Amino acid sequence: MQWSYPELQRRLSEAGLWPESRMARIASYFLGLGGVLWLLQRLLGLFAPSWGEHLGGWVSFLIFIAALLFSVLAFRWLKKKLLWRLRNRLIVTYVFIGVIPVVLLLTLGFVTLYLFAGQFSGFVVTSEIGSQLRSLEAVNAAISNELAARLERGDNPTTESLAGLKKRDRAWGRRQVIAWYGTKVLPLSGETPATAAFAFPDFLNKDDNLYAKSIREGLPFHEIVRDRGELHLRVVSVFPVRSERLTVVTSELLDKNLVEKLASTLGEVTLYAAGIAIDEPSNSGPGKGTDQSSTGIQTSLSVTPEKNKGGIVFRPGKQGVTVEGDQQELRPTFTVGTLPPPSGNFDREIQFGTPLRVVDWKTGESERAGALVRVRTLPSVLYGHLFASLGDFAAGVGYILLGVGIFFLIIEFIALFTGTRMTRTVTRAVAQLYDATKHVDRGDFSHRIPVKSRDQLSELALSFNSMTESIEKLIQEQKEKQRLENELAIAQEVQDQLFPRQVSGLESLDVHGFCRPARTVSGDYYDFLTASSDKLILAVGDISGKGISAALLMATIHSAVRAYSVENLPQMREPAVVGAVAGSGRMMVTWPEGAEVSPSALLSLLNHQLFESTPPEKYATLFLGIYDGRSHRLTYSNGGHLPPLLIGEDGSLRRLECGGTVVGLFDNMSYEEESVEMKPGEIFVAYSDGVTEPENDFGEFGEQRLIDLVREGRHMPLAQISQAVTTAVDTWIGDKEQPDDVTLVLARAR
Repeated sequence: MQWSYPELQRRLSEAGLWPESRMARIASYFLGLGGVLWLLQRLLGLFAPSWGEHLGGWVSFLIFIAALLFSVLAFRWLKKKLLWRLRNRLIVTYVFIGVIPVVLLLTLGFVTLYLFAGQFSGFVVTSEIGSQLRSLEAVNAAISNELAARLERGDNPTTESLAGLKKRDRAWGRRQVIAWYGTKVLPLSGETPATAAFAFPDFLNKDDNLYAKSIREGLPFHEIVRDRGELHLRVVSVFPVRSERLTVVTSELLDKNLVEKLASTLGEVTLYAAGIAIDEPSNSGPGKGTDQSSTGIQTSLSVTPEKNKGGIVFRPGKQGVTVEGDQQELRPTFTVGTLPPPSGNFDREIQFGTPLRVVDWKTGESERAGALVRVRTLPSVLYGHLFASLGDFAAGVGYILLGVGIFFLIIEFIALFTGTRMTRTVTRAVAQLYDATKHVDRGDFSHRIPVKSRDQLSELALSFNSMTESIEKLIQEQKEKQRLENELAIAQEVQDQLFPRQVSGLESLDVHGFCRPARTVSGDYYDFLTASSDKLILAVGDISGKGISAALLMATIHSAVRAYSVENLPQMREPAVVGAVAGSGRMMVTWPEGAEVSPSALLSLLNHQLFESTPPEKYATLFLGIYDGRSHRLTYSNGGHLPPLLIGEDGSLRRLECGGTVVGLFDNMSYEEESVEMKPGEIFVAYSDGVTEPENDFGEFGEQRLIDLVREGRHMPLAQISQAVTTAVDTWIGDKEQPDDVTLVLARAR
């Protein structure tokens, strides 16, 4: 099956594989270009390898750019998919606001504790070395004072205290004390030594040496020194005696035995130094996963340099640690102690290094990191050293710290739980609102959002429910309105059938009728009824009110007029008996034989019928006239309607006012009638108040304007006169709504 390019593009777009954005197209372009260059590189590698190597850099660059752009696109896609839901967005926000800061604080706390523990472990070792130096300094000062006193008195320069110390303290068996008076070695034990264990510190004679200056100012010298490939703890005291200076030096070898004695309960301690003879590694090897030098001692460690202006940077070397700046490598000399077993799962190993300042005994130059002590220990061991002075109370301190940690952990869980619940509250409300909008989109306005709380979200849900309820009511009202409009359209169609469609006037009378409802159906009425070949009944009426009720009453009058005047037409001028049947609510009429129909009698009958069958507020105005074509006379009776007009050929005007009150308002009413002659060319004009009562800024349209219009067009056809009148009324109304039904009936005598 072969696909065209548009079909392939459409299918890839549906699968989400077609690059739509500009960045996606650029990334695809770079990837495609990189692929083409890669194929070209492979091809050139077969024939011209040097050319293929040159293309390798471009291939890597293009693929890197494409990978970077696709990473950005992947991040955007993931962000769009992940953060589309409000719940996920709020959770991510809460994570950034509440969780990540806590994680960062915990990380900072753990790092700080680790650094503090490492610093403390180094402090324990350095403080023990410092304590040892202070002890040597005190003894060295006592020996110096004793020798100075003997030299002042001229006695033999020997020290009884030194001999006593060597007898009482076995540690002094490995310590060496040498005194120089000037440059002469003094026999402290009463015997002149063949050779001194270490040479006289020549740097004391240098004026530019800082240690020499401090010693001459009375400050003691107690430092770690490097002498003859070994590290020593040495203390120097200088006293002026007579013309010479008394120099007393106490030294102790900084070896495995001394370090093990100082830090026997700390854990594993390794000493790194430069230019020092290396001992064999101890049985306590490094832990799992650490790097080892050729001596078997770990070389990977964390180091905190001594604080000074320049700072110290340590780098792992081939067999130890390289000190940048000094360009020397500190190699492990010995390791003492063993790492105790952990007391729990959280009792993890801590490994840290602390630099030691070393002074060269020959030159008096100080090295900021001439040696380094690495300590491998456990938090429980450091905890014991830290709270050793508290005794049994240390366990209580531990429980207090544990309780504080648990308390803060509980607070964090409570905050997390509360945040999650509040997030679910918000997202559930939004999800319900989104689901409700989908129902509305499908046209289901009966769906309601359940409200179970009293907050702003619940108010939003109530507002949405109120909105959908209002829309549902509006739709129902619209449907009802549509139904009523359909019924009104049917009523209008039926009513149109009631008005005379084709008027076959008499030979001596032309007639024309026009009715335009103000609403869908009209309450006005007009009709032309042919009673015989030479008689025509004209009826014009106006029903009180508008709309359906008026239209129904108009239909009733239409039917009654036709029933009384056409069907079984009585042959009598006046009815012999007009009365009501008791209890029946019906009119009983008795016509004597041989009489003609009467307009006044018809009005009386219609008045009684409407009074009995309609509410009191319903009534009608009605004009009935019977035109006799043989005599050219119009016999009429006016039941409260606007008086019709007779406008002569010469413009003369007559009003047809004879009759009575409105029809249907009062019972047992009688109506007068009158007969007038219509001269040839004379126009009969009957109208409703919808013609004369419309208003604008200049007042009502008025009867006089109607009379003037008919007079001006009295020689025109009746239809044109009717159109001229209705056009004038529309112009008078303007853009306003038509206030009432407009009805106009015209007749012209020939």
